[in-house]
Amino acid sequence: MRAAATAPGPQTPQAYDTEFTLQLEKLRELLGTYLKPEDIERVAAAFRFSAEAHKNQFRISGDPYFSHPLAVAGILTAWNLDAQALMAALLHDVAEDTDITLDEIAEKFGKATARLVDGVSKLDKIEFQSIEEAQAENFRKMLLAMASDVRVILIKLADRLHNMRTLETLRPDKRRRIARETLEIYAPIANRLGLNNLFRELQELGFRHVWPLRFRVLGKAVRAARGNRREVVGKILVAIQARLAEAKIEAEVSGREKHLYGIYRKMREKSLSFSQVLDIYGFRVIVQDVPTCYLALGALHGLYQPVPGKFKDYIAIPKANGYQSLHTTLIGPFGTPVEVQIRTTEMNHVAEAGVASHWLYKEDKSLPELQQRTHQWLQSLLELQSASGDSAEFLEHLKIDLFPSEVYVFTPKGRILSLPRGSTPVDFAYAVHTDIGNRCIASRINHELMPLRTELKSGDQVEVITAAHAGPNPAWLSYVKTGKARSQIRHFLKTVQFDESAALGERLLAQALRPFELGAGEIGDAVWDRFVAECGAKSKQDVLADIGLGKRLPAIVARHLADGVEKTGAGAAEARGQGPIPIRGSEGMAVQLAHCCRPIPGDPIVGLIRKGQGLVVHMADCPGISRIRGEHAKWVDVEWEPAGGKLFEAAIKLEVENRRGVLARVAAEIAEAGSNIQHVTMDEEHGVYTALYFVLQVSNRTHLARIMRALRHLPEVVRISCVRE
Repeated sequence: MRAAATAPGPQTPQAYDTEFTLQLEKLRELLGTYLKPEDIERVAAAFRFSAEAHKNQFRISGDPYFSHPLAVAGILTAWNLDAQALMAALLHDVAEDTDITLDEIAEKFGKATARLVDGVSKLDKIEFQSIEEAQAENFRKMLLAMASDVRVILIKLADRLHNMRTLETLRPDKRRRIARETLEIYAPIANRLGLNNLFRELQELGFRHVWPLRFRVLGKAVRAARGNRREVVGKILVAIQARLAEAKIEAEVSGREKHLYGIYRKMREKSLSFSQVLDIYGFRVIVQDVPTCYLALGALHGLYQPVPGKFKDYIAIPKANGYQSLHTTLIGPFGTPVEVQIRTTEMNHVAEAGVASHWLYKEDKSLPELQQRTHQWLQSLLELQSASGDSAEFLEHLKIDLFPSEVYVFTPKGRILSLPRGSTPVDFAYAVHTDIGNRCIASRINHELMPLRTELKSGDQVEVITAAHAGPNPAWLSYVKTGKARSQIRHFLKTVQFDESAALGERLLAQALRPFELGAGEIGDAVWDRFVAECGAKSKQDVLADIGLGKRLPAIVARHLADGVEKTGAGAAEARGQGPIPIRGSEGMAVQLAHCCRPIPGDPIVGLIRKGQGLVVHMADCPGISRIRGEHAKWVDVEWEPAGGKLFEAAIKLEVENRRGVLARVAAEIAEAGSNIQHVTMDEEHGVYTALYFVLQVSNRTHLARIMRALRHLPEVVRISCVRE
């Protein structure tokens, strides 16, 4: 984040040089603990270069600007990051805030360092329509750079942490915007990478600046409660240590206070007052190996009564970010709930530093699996990117994907998949493979057929049933939870809509070319290429799809194309189509039958091109189109294709006597007439009569008339009519 001011700061040049020298020595001392002397010199050179580039820039607080990149590098040294990452951290604002280019950085400090700097830098040179679009595109650039090198996001997170620590100097509205962005994006990314300490601090700082009054009030309440509960907490700590010693278990036991944001979120999610949130203290038990974790768990369950349903084994089933631990909640003295986490020393390293523990503990044998998990997640970002239409959509899918995975389900072969809470079999199908998600038609949960919208629970065994010619249903978007499922469904639907719209656009253009005595086949490639270039489209197919979606008027496109064609006359009558556009009802999303009048074959119809929707077919006497009938340019001639074979929806209303079994008799009569019931509703009963509303599947107007005639013969039916919205 840029926080530089080019106006001279309060320091003199001598004071600036003195401060720089002092900070350089501190940096050398810090790096000396784990870097080689030659690497220390490279980092020091980058610091000198950065300080010189930012010499006339000061932070809003008045501090020299080099204090910011230096602080970012200092945060990274806590993870023992390598020299390239530290140099990139020191140079990360140079290309953004000064005249120095990435090529110069590559020449002086290497191409790898320049790539890291580029990944962290914002896209300031590109003009965007809005702040939101610019923000979304910056996130996309950063996260895609992170997919190739995780150090990009580590530098960016350290950058955000220092900016959050020094946020007080900004305007309140800017503070809130940056803090909210931190809570929504950066803190969840830190959590997803297993950077627990960073995750907690970003949450606390975000809470402090988004809701400052709530932060102060809750902090005051926690401080007051701390004094009241100090004796109880001390007593529990001593009791845990004594019980573990009795069981001959060597362990390091520590107590901790829950973070304010965690308490606040629990109060909001469960609608609790502060006095009702009792478990604001937790204890951590660190032992030597995995078997001892379970021994310690047994010992503590013998000390205090465990709370049923509050035990989680993240050792057997680790979280997606590699976190491993045993969690249990016990009822301590005076009925106080006590949360205990039991883990090994190695698990504690990963819990605190996550993916950064690769640099901290390179000899740790458990880390390759963590690196593999992180790599898989980063690769999934590339899938989201390819399936998303634009930056804002990518950011929306990313936010969904960043929620913690809390449901663990099994494949038929026993493999465990972690999914966000509330996930469905559709999410499961896409998590297994995109093709399985696209061809999913049904599911079995624990060997029983269940609807695709069923919420999965931990321990469920899920089997997906597929069909070769099936495709995603737009209704799935209303209940899927994972970013991958949502993005792949949208991508598939957009692709199908594009193809169908292009086919419809071709038919509309052929109709529009008739007044020019031209057929679509007479428009040569050269004419098309010239028109595509003039109108700024990507290809001929894009132009046709735009026509089908109503974004371009076919008459205007036809006029432009006709101007570029030398009329030959010969064969034109053969090439051009005759009559209105035939409607089959199976064109897909490019042609929609209006819900307001539900036209069916046999009804007189008209077509209306609606922007972004394609061709919408209405009944000729539909009341809903009377207000726009004057817009002649948007209307097209349509007619029903004689041999359709498709079923259409028709809505009818029946007024019936309130007798036992009347609904069953009506349904049986509809089935006897060869129709399916899509939907049925009923008005509340008033006296002797009630109204039944049916949406039926019919082949044409004659079929509907036959159904209505059969229903009229039922003695319970008083009145029957078609329904128009």
